[in-house]
Amino acid sequence: MANVIELGKRAKAASRILSTASTQLKNDALLAMADALIDNCGKILDANKKDIENGESAGLTAALLDRLRLTEDRISGMADGIRETAALADPVGEVIDGGIRPNGISIRKIRVPMGVIGIIFEARPNVTSDAAALCLKSGNCCILRGGKEAINSNIAIMELLRAAVASVGLPADCVQLIEDTSRESSTALMRLRDLDVLIPRGGAGLIRAVVENATVPVIETGVGNCHVFIDATADTKMAADIVFNAKTSRPSVCNAMETLLVHKDAAERVLPEIYKKLKEKNVELRGDEETIRILGSDVIPVTDEDYATEFLDYILACRVVDSIEDAIDHISKYSTGHSECIITSDFVNARKFTSSVDSAAVYVNASTRFTDGGVFGLGAEIGISTQKLHARGPMGLRELTSMKFIIEGDGQIR
Repeated sequence: MANVIELGKRAKAASRILSTASTQLKNDALLAMADALIDNCGKILDANKKDIENGESAGLTAALLDRLRLTEDRISGMADGIRETAALADPVGEVIDGGIRPNGISIRKIRVPMGVIGIIFEARPNVTSDAAALCLKSGNCCILRGGKEAINSNIAIMELLRAAVASVGLPADCVQLIEDTSRESSTALMRLRDLDVLIPRGGAGLIRAVVENATVPVIETGVGNCHVFIDATADTKMAADIVFNAKTSRPSVCNAMETLLVHKDAAERVLPEIYKKLKEKNVELRGDEETIRILGSDVIPVTDEDYATEFLDYILACRVVDSIEDAIDHISKYSTGHSECIITSDFVNARKFTSSVDSAAVYVNASTRFTDGGVFGLGAEIGISTQKLHARGPMGLRELTSMKFIIEGDGQIR
């Protein structure tokens, strides 16, 4: 606890310097960070090798080991991501609104850094560089706390990032890592008074723990129980292609679909084609009675728990519904507010779906896999917010800022 408190004090002090740093100075730091990763690739790989060996000994799954593993190409990608962040427009100082009041006072609302951002994440060491870069460009100091699985990689990466930041004249404490991976350190970060906001990046369990235990403001990200609804008028090939992409292109990410809803008037036509494509990836389908009647006994009977589950795997829940209203009701009951899609040729139903479904991203005739900061033109993202206060959907640089009012007068009194 004492160590985390000290990190917070150092971050708070550094934030006063970083918040007023020029765009050029921040970009210089980012480019130095990117170069440091490339120039010290071998050092990072040596540290990552230890994490992989420890993970194999601990019995981590192949999917988790893949998330943990770094290669020269992946480190190069991390560096490219930092350079792309440097190339983005700086949101700090942007005038959001303003004008002259009748009494002659000038009021401007501008973007400012939040201050100190805490980020708790799991076994993906690339998050260390991604998060540090986004926070620094938006003028925020960050305190990162990764999972124990990637601790050696995270320490090696952070040492390089801190040295790079210091090399251009900014405080190294603009970016910090909690090296203690105990539960106590995580709890201490959740209650650190010097934090302005805390962002968890990981599975449902991590996010729930942060929301329930944090005493600082939290932005919820990540959990994606995403739905695709095939309307009665949907094109069969389009439906099959979108479902296949949304489920199988990368099932372990939060924008992958988890439940398929099919209008009863389209079910006989589209389900066999969809199931045929899903079998190419050995997707396990869990369906209701009507789905089983149409596709056969290979389909596993679905449960209410399945409808509420973010599988992050080659597993898909399926239900045949009587109407678009039933589909919307189902989504309202089970969705985590991430991404939902309707496949339809009916303009009225498309508008009904987009206006009635209350999620961060609502699609018409496109895969949910597009919910991503880079794809949305935000450059990069710190996470995908599933809440409604301040930020919702992919969180880019602007979402890592707050605002303040600048009021200028010439002697007015009230």
